[in-house]
Amino acid sequence: MLYSLMGGQLRLMVLLGAAAAFILTFVLLRTCQGLLPRDGGRKYAVNANLAKGKPRGAGVIFVPVFALCGLLFMPWSPEYLIYLLLTVGAMLSGYLDDASETPWGEYKKGLIDLILALAGAFTYLNFNGSSIALPFTGQTVTLPAWLFILLAVVLIWVSINVTNCSDGVDGLSGSLTLVTLGAFLLLCKGTDSTFAALTGIFMAALLAYQWYNASPSLLMMGDAGSRAMGFFIALAAMKSGNPFIYLLLALVLILDGGLSIAKISLKRFLKITILKNVRTPLHDHFRKNKGWSDTQVVFRFAILQLVICFVVLCLSL
Repeated sequence: MLYSLMGGQLRLMVLLGAAAAFILTFVLLRTCQGLLPRDGGRKYAVNANLAKGKPRGAGVIFVPVFALCGLLFMPWSPEYLIYLLLTVGAMLSGYLDDASETPWGEYKKGLIDLILALAGAFTYLNFNGSSIALPFTGQTVTLPAWLFILLAVVLIWVSINVTNCSDGVDGLSGSLTLVTLGAFLLLCKGTDSTFAALTGIFMAALLAYQWYNASPSLLMMGDAGSRAMGFFIALAAMKSGNPFIYLLLALVLILDGGLSIAKISLKRFLKITILKNVRTPLHDHFRKNKGWSDTQVVFRFAILQLVICFVVLCLSL
């Protein structure tokens, strides 16, 4: 909308869009947090008593702000409109769970994630095709459509859930997401500058949320934020043209949340027990078993992901 009125100057519009997203998110979180549902505490979670009673579900504020600013300041296209709607859909599914008196079951949430993943995968394939770059080789391959859809669905579903599982320490999930999205923003500049700009606006809204979520937090994003972040990270991985590099640029997120999913799934479905002496998610292991403070977990995990992203970008750009 405003993009056309301002003469199509992408750099100016991303600056204005990011500023608007940050300011609007900051103000709304400050004034509307009393309307958010309250955390009821989580059984078995480390330091769950510290979170009990705090406003949660802040994703219901910063994700729609991002979507609105994306619509206002970025070039309009059916592809981006669908991505914004799906990101809001991921947020909404998480918020309804956050606000529910009885938490939704894992299978219900998993089915919703699958629907979102299918929609995201087919949308990307329709507008971009099935060619992908292989990390560090400079080679591009074109996958059969069915194989691309399968891999894209796995990518989106995994990204949603590992990001969600990492949301257990003040500032952790948001910090790791910012690092990962920052790396993908640089990669997307070479493949889709408009999506790179959209990523910058998402990061600006998330930064405003981080102001309130710094330890000790005043509010929490809940599933409304973490599921939308995971969905958008997967989109960024695909739009970079190099989706397999997600395994490195989100490695700490994957290890933190993914080991928990793997451990529970193997135990439940195959009766296989792994990592008996490791508490999952990993952030709980380092807090409970290693004695790290919340701040140490956030800084050290973020530093590890920053180092990995720096090395990967040096080898890729």
